[in-house]
Amino acid sequence: SASANKPVLTLFTKKPCPLCDEAKELLEPYKRRFILQEVDITLPENTAWYDKYKYDIPVFHLNGKFLMKHQVDIQKFEDQLRKLELQN
Repeated sequence: SASANKPVLTLFTKKPCPLCDEAKELLEPYKRRFILQEVDITLPENTAWYDKYKYDIPVFHLNGKFLMKHQVDIQKFEDQLRKLELQN
């Protein structure tokens, strides 16, 4: 299926996170091209991510690799997304 090949964009977040909301809005036009997975770093099972990213959210990983933090770099995101799409 098409969705099986879609890149996974992981958003490390916590509540509230106005910057995360802003980031999601910026990514809205692309949302058909990736699967968004949100990880709440305040949950007990995510303490490792909390320790790593508590001062940096939002943090984005694309297919498990660190992509960007603090704010969305649309150019970088588009480039990486296109690369992954071409690989499929």
